[in-house]
Amino acid sequence: MTEQYHDYTRRLERLLEVCRNLSTYLDLQPFLQSIIEAASDLTLSESSLILVYEKEENALRVAAAPFYQLDALQTIAVPLDSSIAGSVYRSQQSFLYRKTARAEGKDKALDWECKAGAESLIAVPLIYQNQAVGVLEAWNKTHGNAYNEQDLLFLDTLAAQAATAYRNQHLIQESEAAYQKVLELDRMKSDFIAITSHELRTPLGHIIGHSAFLAETATAAQKEDVTIIEHSAARLKELIEEIGDVDHLTSGLGVVKRQTVSISLLLQQAVESFQELANARRIRLSLESKQANLSLEGDAEKIAIILHNLIQNALIFTNPGGVVKVTAERLPGFIKIAVLDNGIGIPQSEQENVFKRFYQVEKHLTRKHGGLGLGLSIAREMVELHGGKIWVESVESKGSRFSFILPLNAAQASAAEKVFLQ
Repeated sequence: MTEQYHDYTRRLERLLEVCRNLSTYLDLQPFLQSIIEAASDLTLSESSLILVYEKEENALRVAAAPFYQLDALQTIAVPLDSSIAGSVYRSQQSFLYRKTARAEGKDKALDWECKAGAESLIAVPLIYQNQAVGVLEAWNKTHGNAYNEQDLLFLDTLAAQAATAYRNQHLIQESEAAYQKVLELDRMKSDFIAITSHELRTPLGHIIGHSAFLAETATAAQKEDVTIIEHSAARLKELIEEIGDVDHLTSGLGVVKRQTVSISLLLQQAVESFQELANARRIRLSLESKQANLSLEGDAEKIAIILHNLIQNALIFTNPGGVVKVTAERLPGFIKIAVLDNGIGIPQSEQENVFKRFYQVEKHLTRKHGGLGLGLSIAREMVELHGGKIWVESVESKGSRFSFILPLNAAQASAAEKVFLQ
């Protein structure tokens, strides 16, 4: 009795060891090999193997077996209708056979195992979330003993561990495949954007050049048409530049070329560049800075694009007679800039999406305003390249405030973020 107790305790400890090891194996194959070794040890069997279902073949394939058998067994597709493993897989019920050799040729379900050398065996399904994924078998109990319910219990526990490991690996592989597909689609999109923007630049250059020539020779009656051409070409040029900016950022070439930048000068230039458009739309555009000579270490070109996109966005979504105001102030560690308007505003449900690429609050079929939905996403990425933050506050029908912070230099980027978060 004492010997049986010690043997049972040893087997439980061995089982516990396998369960603990589930989280330590990074690769599936070594873990499955440890499962079959434990299965043979715990059931006192000559050998054990794990078979998994292959959908393409509608058959089982050996995934783990003793090393001296593995190469030969892996070449075999085990049929579902002429093997115990197939019966166990289909029924999701365990089977225990004490002497399979006697049944060879009499029970078709025993054919494969008998031909492979099994004289007695025990088989349990690998089940994950109520779905069979394979089978664990132990063959030929040593010393002529017969398999019993205790063997079945141990094998069931090991099968549960194997099923979890196999399914986890399968999910990882599916995720990796899906991720690679997303990367490929993203690469194709980037290639399309790059090629399209490049191919559009040449004919657009011809349009702009010829329209400038026509403007010099046009009659008074023709000037209005030429002006429409020039404005349309300028708008198309802006769209192509936006596409180019996105391609530049997504290709990994978006880096900050830091130098001393006069924020005050960039603000003045940005506001002045939109005064004509603001006047044409009867919108009052103004600049208000709490301090003079604001400057930081950053990329002047990228900061200019941020300002351009935010001011343009405010003018587009502000009705005639409205107000757009640009403000700036120096705070500890960073400069804060905001663009305020009393335009149409953004619904609360849409605000978390406005910085996504190609996102537009207006629905495609009902939208009144042009654009590709890239301006705000480009602004966000360029702010973040500087180590800054950008956000929006808006009330529908009352207006919006787009604010962003830029650290005074690279060393203060993390400090600036902490100040903002507080």
